[in-house]
Amino acid sequence: MNEVVESSGAAGPADARVVLLVRAGCHLCDDAREVVATVCGERGVAWRETDVDADPALLAQFSEYVPVLLVDGVQQAFWRIPPARLAKALEPR
Repeated sequence: MNEVVESSGAAGPADARVVLLVRAGCHLCDDAREVVATVCGERGVAWRETDVDADPALLAQFSEYVPVLLVDGVQQAFWRIPPARLAKALEPR
């Protein structure tokens, strides 16, 4: 998976392990937000979302793929976020 350097335009804890890249008006982003909120909430893991349209670098890299799920800076999924994949990515290594 791709590693991403996080940049501006973020909402939520700056030290969040989970970042959800979204854009306004995206119905898949709404679905992904629910999955991330539920899975992270159950595990007590901080997360945040970042609007790709607010950052030229993220827009260039991910425009066609939102929503995009990053865990510890590594891309885990895009378009549809499987709860089981997120849960597995959050397991201790």
